[in-house]
Amino acid sequence: LQLVESGGGLVQPGGSLRLSCAAPRFTLDDYDIGWFRQAPGKEREAVSCISSTGDITNYADSVKGRFAISRDNAKNTVYLQMNSLKPEDTAIYYCAARAGVEWNYWGQGTQVTVSS
Repeated sequence: LQLVESGGGLVQPGGSLRLSCAAPRFTLDDYDIGWFRQAPGKEREAVSCISSTGDITNYADSVKGRFAISRDNAKNTVYLQMNSLKPEDTAIYYCAARAGVEWNYWGQGTQVTVSS
Protein backbone atom coordinates (compact mmCIF):
# COMPACT_ATOMS: atom_id res chain seq x y z
CA LEU A 1 0.00 0.00 0.00
CA GLN A 2 1.70 3.16 -1.21
CA LEU A 3 0.65 6.51 0.24
CA VAL A 4 1.54 9.82 -1.32
CA GLU A 5 1.32 13.13 0.53
CA SER A 6 1.13 16.51 -1.15
CA GLY A 7 0.25 20.10 -0.35
CA GLY A 8 3.12 21.10 1.88
CA GLY A 9 5.05 24.30 1.48
CA LEU A 10 6.11 27.58 3.02
CA VAL A 11 3.41 29.71 4.64
CA GLN A 12 3.39 32.72 6.91
CA PRO A 13 2.14 32.47 10.49
CA GLY A 14 -1.63 32.63 10.51
CA GLY A 15 -1.85 31.15 7.05
CA SER A 16 -3.43 27.93 5.82
CA LEU A 17 -2.44 24.81 3.93
CA ARG A 18 -4.33 21.72 2.88
CA LEU A 19 -2.45 18.45 2.82
CA SER A 20 -3.62 15.49 0.79
CA CYS A 21 -2.95 11.80 1.23
CA ALA A 22 -3.67 9.57 -1.75
CA ALA A 23 -3.16 5.93 -2.61
CA PRO A 24 -2.62 5.62 -6.35
CA ARG A 25 -3.00 1.84 -6.52
CA PHE A 26 -5.16 0.91 -3.53
CA THR A 27 -8.51 1.83 -2.14
CA LEU A 28 -8.42 3.53 1.24
CA ASP A 29 -12.02 2.71 2.13
CA ASP A 30 -11.10 -0.02 4.60
CA TYR A 31 -8.36 1.89 6.39
CA ASP A 32 -8.15 4.36 9.21
CA ILE A 33 -5.88 7.20 8.13
CA GLY A 34 -3.65 9.20 10.41
CA TRP A 35 -1.53 12.30 10.04
CA PHE A 36 1.73 12.50 11.96
CA ARG A 37 4.51 15.04 12.02
CA GLN A 38 8.15 15.20 12.97
CA ALA A 39 10.05 18.39 13.60
CA PRO A 40 13.86 18.54 13.57
CA GLY A 41 15.28 17.11 16.76
CA LYS A 42 11.90 15.96 17.99
CA GLU A 43 10.05 12.68 18.07
CA ARG A 44 7.26 11.94 15.67
CA GLU A 45 3.87 12.89 17.05
CA ALA A 46 0.32 12.07 16.08
CA VAL A 47 -1.63 15.02 14.73
CA SER A 48 -5.00 13.65 13.71
CA CYS A 49 -6.74 10.53 12.52
CA ILE A 50 -9.99 9.54 10.89
CA SER A 51 -11.80 6.23 10.87
CA SER A 52 -12.39 4.26 7.69
CA THR A 53 -16.03 5.35 7.69
CA GLY A 54 -15.14 8.95 8.43
CA ASP A 55 -17.41 9.21 11.44
CA ILE A 56 -14.69 9.26 14.09
CA THR A 57 -11.92 11.84 14.19
CA ASN A 58 -9.27 12.66 16.75
CA TYR A 59 -6.87 15.56 17.14
CA ALA A 60 -3.82 16.36 19.19
CA ASP A 61 -4.51 19.09 21.73
CA SER A 62 -1.98 21.32 19.99
CA VAL A 63 -4.03 21.45 16.77
CA LYS A 64 -7.62 21.25 18.02
CA GLY A 65 -9.73 24.02 16.59
CA ARG A 66 -7.15 24.81 13.91
CA PHE A 67 -6.82 21.58 11.89
CA ALA A 68 -9.56 19.51 10.30
CA ILE A 69 -9.24 16.02 8.88
CA SER A 70 -11.63 14.69 6.26
CA ARG A 71 -11.83 11.99 3.65
CA ASP A 72 -13.36 11.66 0.23
CA ASN A 73 -13.55 7.96 -0.51
CA ALA A 74 -14.80 8.65 -4.01
CA LYS A 75 -11.48 10.40 -4.67
CA ASN A 76 -9.55 7.92 -2.54
CA THR A 77 -8.01 10.84 -0.69
CA VAL A 78 -7.73 12.06 2.87
CA TYR A 79 -7.19 15.74 3.65
CA LEU A 80 -5.75 17.72 6.51
CA GLN A 81 -6.89 21.33 6.44
CA MET A 82 -4.51 23.40 8.53
CA ASN A 83 -5.55 26.91 9.54
CA SER A 84 -4.02 29.55 11.81
CA LEU A 85 -0.63 27.95 11.34
CA LYS A 86 2.10 28.66 13.85
CA PRO A 87 5.88 28.38 13.58
CA GLU A 88 5.73 25.39 15.91
CA ASP A 89 3.68 23.55 13.28
CA THR A 90 6.79 23.38 11.13
CA ALA A 91 7.60 19.73 10.48
CA ILE A 92 7.53 16.95 7.95
CA TYR A 93 3.97 15.67 7.80
CA TYR A 94 3.30 12.02 7.09
CA CYS A 95 0.09 10.14 6.47
CA ALA A 96 -0.30 6.55 7.53
CA ALA A 97 -2.90 3.81 7.13
CA ARG A 98 -3.99 0.94 9.31
CA ALA A 99 -6.49 -1.86 9.00
CA GLY A 100 -5.99 -2.99 12.58
CA VAL A 101 -4.09 -1.52 15.51
CA GLU A 102 -0.71 -0.78 13.98
CA TRP A 103 0.06 2.00 11.50
CA ASN A 104 1.65 -0.28 8.94
CA TYR A 105 1.69 1.89 5.83
CA TRP A 106 3.41 5.25 5.54
CA GLY A 107 3.94 7.93 2.95
CA GLN A 108 7.21 9.67 2.21
CA GLY A 109 6.20 12.91 3.92
CA THR A 110 5.67 16.50 2.89
CA GLN A 111 7.46 19.50 4.39
CA VAL A 112 5.45 22.24 6.05
CA THR A 113 7.32 25.38 7.03
CA VAL A 114 5.63 28.23 8.87
CA SER A 115 7.79 31.31 8.86
CA SER A 116 7.65 35.00 8.16
